[in-house]
Amino acid sequence: MICWIIALVLPLVVTVETGLPTNCEDIFNNGHTLSSVYTIYPTGHSVPVEVYCDMGCDGKHDDGRWTVIQRRMDGTVNFYRPWDQYKKGFGNQNGEYWLGLEWLHQLSRKKAYELRVDMEDFEGGQVHAQYSSFSVASEADGYQLQVSGYKDGGAGDALVHHNGKKFTTFDRDQDLSSSENCALLYFGAFWYNNCHHTNPNGLYMWGAHSRYGHGVIWNQWKGFHYSLKSITMKIRSVS
Repeated sequence: MICWIIALVLPLVVTVETGLPTNCEDIFNNGHTLSSVYTIYPTGHSVPVEVYCDMGCDGKHDDGRWTVIQRRMDGTVNFYRPWDQYKKGFGNQNGEYWLGLEWLHQLSRKKAYELRVDMEDFEGGQVHAQYSSFSVASEADGYQLQVSGYKDGGAGDALVHHNGKKFTTFDRDQDLSSSENCALLYFGAFWYNNCHHTNPNGLYMWGAHSRYGHGVIWNQWKGFHYSLKSITMKIRSVS
């Protein structure tokens, strides 16, 4: 966590002019090893998007080169938003943000990616969940999630419940609940099933509470009555 805090205190926005990097691994290979905000080009041409790149503590460890696609840490950004904003992305890349469904599709349609989800509770506990395969389909397919290959990092596998599901917001219901819009019910947006085992885009709350399923939830670690202090979803290309 010390390395992460230093990176936030010393933000650096860099655009790599040569080679048009498509992800943070390209940024790293171009010699930029500091965890910070960088500009990438997922569509392979001159349409840029800013992302936070987690390069690891010193830029040399194997845990680096991650493109952060979602982050909650302090409740400063409202995540209860409509479809169009989840499609395009929103927030502050040096803090809380959502990269955007279309960017996720563009990234994962060209390369194979793995996913890591880091999380922390309000008591200082830290765990993660890692998946060897992650992709997001096109908007025509509801930005359907494909995630598999769970590797235990202490968190438990919450995403197995969401694999193969389409994305739902309060104004576009694509979940499998026959009676409720899960985004409306739990004040979030996600690849809901009927409804969730994790709700990383839910209301930012503070630890244990009485409202079932509300908050930033990872059920397999802390249950349905505990909202996490932080959660970060990040992806990295694999051969």
